[in-house]
Amino acid sequence: MASPSTPPLSSDKSPLARYQTPRKRLAFLRPRLLVFLAVVGPGIISQSAGNDAGGVTTYAIAGAQFGYGLLWILILTTISYAVTQEMGARMGIVTGKGLGELIRERYGPRWTLLAVGVLTITNLGDTAADVAGIGAALQLFGVTKYVSIPLAVIGMYLLAVKGNFARIEKIFLLSAALFVAYVISGFMAHPDWGSVFHSVIIPPIQLKQAYIFTFIGVIGTTITPWGQFFIQSYVVDKRLTLPALNLERADVYIGSIISQVIAFFIVVATAATLYIHGQRSITDAADAARALAPLAGSFAAVLFGLGLLNASLLGSMAIPLSGTYTVTQALGTEFGLSHRLRDAPLFYSTFSITVLLVTLFVLIPGMPLITVMFISQVLDGILLPILLLFVVFLANDRSILGKYVNGRIFNIIAWTTIIVLITASLLLVLTTIIQQINGGGP
Repeated sequence: MASPSTPPLSSDKSPLARYQTPRKRLAFLRPRLLVFLAVVGPGIISQSAGNDAGGVTTYAIAGAQFGYGLLWILILTTISYAVTQEMGARMGIVTGKGLGELIRERYGPRWTLLAVGVLTITNLGDTAADVAGIGAALQLFGVTKYVSIPLAVIGMYLLAVKGNFARIEKIFLLSAALFVAYVISGFMAHPDWGSVFHSVIIPPIQLKQAYIFTFIGVIGTTITPWGQFFIQSYVVDKRLTLPALNLERADVYIGSIISQVIAFFIVVATAATLYIHGQRSITDAADAARALAPLAGSFAAVLFGLGLLNASLLGSMAIPLSGTYTVTQALGTEFGLSHRLRDAPLFYSTFSITVLLVTLFVLIPGMPLITVMFISQVLDGILLPILLLFVVFLANDRSILGKYVNGRIFNIIAWTTIIVLITASLLLVLTTIIQQINGGGP
């Protein structure tokens, strides 16, 4: 028989049941929070970097041209984004290998060359978009791109080569937090929330070339080819192991939601101002920032411009890193920000050469950078299914992952994403042909 001093047994089976006071509960939760904070990073950083200069431009164009008409896609991309990123993080944690290395070991050099080739094509356009975004953002504040871009690139090089993994990750996370500028801009635009949620619940889908083109761009700038390589390599670089798997899943899911909330407010900000007032011919995010000033106030425009600068800087680091990770993994050499320059010379030289070449391209006078920025996101969406096929096949390979292979729901979501992208690409080709036959021009 229990003594009178024995506390009654609780029917609550949760770990917190034994901690009756707030102080004891806080003492129980604190170490678990510290463990989560030690793991957090890959998901939030990878998915925040997805809202780079090309992404901001694509979302701004979507809002300016179609109002709230493409917001519904963000619900679907949140789910697909979370699933595909979780697959990459899980493979990295379970195997301790990046996606490039797994493709090389499982499918051989020819398929690896295909994967690296697709990634290189998309990465060059995406990196050019971000480097151009740095110049465009600072031009809003009176700084010429011929000064801002070289200084920014030198800073990124020094950070990558002279910094260490922990320091760089903290800077990445700080950059991710600064995306709140777009949320504030969205509220300052005073949108019609009734119209916003009506467009989400009842999607105004259009089978027109421009709508399909932007549809693919929105998906391609969200679920990016580089993002799949980056998150898997990043969890390996961070040296996360199986005990951290569930916490990393939480990191990925939180990152997916945050990134798409940011995208939501970018679309809302431009739809509530530019689209409503008939200014639908913007060509980039900097145009959107300038146009916001008389419509939503100069502070909203400044926040939008600062958001573009932050997005460009984060993307300019993360995207070249994804390609650098992949190339070095495919060749079987040392890789990662945890290594010094002398220990991983190919890793750092590949990163440096990529950024240098893109910078020289962006600084060519008269280069149509806006076209590069938007087309790169559409190209991401068109080529993404090729890389997602590698991810899905590997994530279902028991010889690699054992019991950690995909479940049925994850496979359904992943295959639906691939089918939707392929279908949209075919529709884009079809509508383009029909428009040419009808004499509508490009």
